[in-house]
Amino acid sequence: MRILVTAPGEFTGDDLQVGCYYDAEPAATGTLAQNRAFHALVLEYWVSGCHSYNVRSYEDLRKCVKRDLGAGIEKVTIYVHPLKGHPLPDGAEIWQLKSWSDYTKKERRETIDNLKNEMHQAGVQTAKFYEILRGMEGSPTGAEGLAKEAMG
Repeated sequence: MRILVTAPGEFTGDDLQVGCYYDAEPAATGTLAQNRAFHALVLEYWVSGCHSYNVRSYEDLRKCVKRDLGAGIEKVTIYVHPLKGHPLPDGAEIWQLKSWSDYTKKERRETIDNLKNEMHQAGVQTAKFYEILRGMEGSPTGAEGLAKEAMG
């Protein structure tokens, strides 16, 4: 559901009912439901054993998925004082994996779609995978339905 704040204490949106509370998230940022969907899919990918990544843990698989199917690596420039004994030169560039919390809503949606496609291609056919997919069907972000599934 999307709402639009039109003035202090005033808003409009789809199917809003008077007297009901709604949890609202900014439309441009990643949602909690997308977060749950991503982590549930990666966990199921790990449990299924169908992935071809050379990893030893769920955390390592998650990093590989973000690197290969997500927003990937970002450059960070570090400025250090040369007299402090730090081994990096002033203005050194360090490349690091982009944090999931920094992904935009669009980047999260694309990563989740890429992950679902790869899981299909890898042959994941577990009941939990199909349950997650069913929960995501019909959702505008592809993840809100999963939130309901994950919550039980």
